[in-house]
Amino acid sequence: MKDLSERPYALHLHSGDNVLVALRAVPAGMALPGGLSAAEPIPAGHKIARTAIAPGEAVRKYGQIIGAATQPIAPGAHVHVQNLGMGAHKQDYGFGSAARALPPAESAAGFFGYRRPSGRIGTRNYIGILTTVNCAGSVARFIAEAAARAGLLDAFPNVDGIVPVVHGSGCGMSGKGEGYDTLFRTLAGYGRNPNFGAILMVGLGCEVMQIPDLVDREAMKDSDRFRFMTIQHEGGTRATVERGLAILRELAAAADQARRAPAPASALVLGMQCGGSDGYSGITANPALGHASDLLVRQGGISILSETSEIYGAEHLLTRRAADEATGRKLVDLIDWWEDYTARNFGEMDNNPSPGNKRGGLTTILEKSLGAVAKGGTAPLSGVYKYAEPIGSPGFAFMDSPGYDPCSVTGQTASGANLIAFTTGRGSVSGYQPVPCLKIASNTLLWKRMEPDMDVNCGDILDGTGIEEKGQEIFAALLRVASGERTKSEAQGFGAVEFVPWQIGAVM
Repeated sequence: MKDLSERPYALHLHSGDNVLVALRAVPAGMALPGGLSAAEPIPAGHKIARTAIAPGEAVRKYGQIIGAATQPIAPGAHVHVQNLGMGAHKQDYGFGSAARALPPAESAAGFFGYRRPSGRIGTRNYIGILTTVNCAGSVARFIAEAAARAGLLDAFPNVDGIVPVVHGSGCGMSGKGEGYDTLFRTLAGYGRNPNFGAILMVGLGCEVMQIPDLVDREAMKDSDRFRFMTIQHEGGTRATVERGLAILRELAAAADQARRAPAPASALVLGMQCGGSDGYSGITANPALGHASDLLVRQGGISILSETSEIYGAEHLLTRRAADEATGRKLVDLIDWWEDYTARNFGEMDNNPSPGNKRGGLTTILEKSLGAVAKGGTAPLSGVYKYAEPIGSPGFAFMDSPGYDPCSVTGQTASGANLIAFTTGRGSVSGYQPVPCLKIASNTLLWKRMEPDMDVNCGDILDGTGIEEKGQEIFAALLRVASGERTKSEAQGFGAVEFVPWQIGAVM
């Protein structure tokens, strides 16, 4: 890894760009590529005008429009919120025009996982306490805490832990419609996730989201791995906790029978996220993860891109890779829905980037989205799915979700993800039980500052490490994690508060 002071001051990403990207803090007057000099101090990761840019003129990065100048911008000037806005943008969707099948992998990759009766393979072996409603949340935690005090898992070394899955919904909502269906898919998907060796579902009894509906419609009837009860039926909190402990002992005994065994990489379902992004994310960590995604797709696995509000303005790069026009149009329909959704709620799509994103050098949602889409690699877009909808076909898929990270990961987990890869430029800290999360730093300063939270450093791409080489490193790390190696977020105990189902519709 090079000393940061040895790096050039700026990088010209694409021949069509009229901005440079600062690779480190640029002092005023510093000589830059193309015979430029910095007109003012420019922070690392931020943009520098390569040429004079007139008001209303498109600003380009990655060879794509990221907005329009709101005032004259001189060569060498800092390009950011003070002089760059969204501007009008119209995309050429070119459905399927760039879809190219990836070659099959040259050799088979694999990991050691837990094969479930469903045929799916888990990367972890947890017991879940899944709740139908917020009213059961505290009791679910009481059961898990009582199990910990009693040392219940001491006799079951093959069980990774007990995860209470609690949330703030399940009642005060309509029993039909989009909001109900979304929560239903989410809970049912967690009940099926292969990283759970067993599930205890706990409800209150009178809520809108009824256990019998989940059990009957989803056929969660494996008595060895799935049990359920309601607090009202059991006779209150204390009785429910006592009964829950007895059930957990039985479930733990069943889950403890599972053993890791060789499994093909095609059994992996990878959810891809980015959070706390910066000006380097679209240059280093995201394209490296995109290459790892391609490697998994070539093995016959599934990779999932989400965060619909954070592909806005870059969706044309995905529609052009759609397997067919119908798949591409499903993605455009999602974009249309989101424009209407934000307008109905008195928001706008450019409410994103966040303040932290902007401090890291990202100015508009167009710029952020172009970097975020790089996580999707180059594979054809094989399918577009609703939030928490099961994804069963191999390939690169898109699942609709907000850009809010825990909410998006919750949907991916419900859709079947057994592994998460999360890129960050500012330093997101989180974890997502029951699914391990590999944290990928976009820059070396972040890596050095927060190494106890980061698993892979992509900052060395700016020192000359190739995107493909780094992608192979990430893919190898994913295989190790799938086989049981703990991630930094797992080691620190993250995952207790990151179950955040997407709440849509009126609260009644």
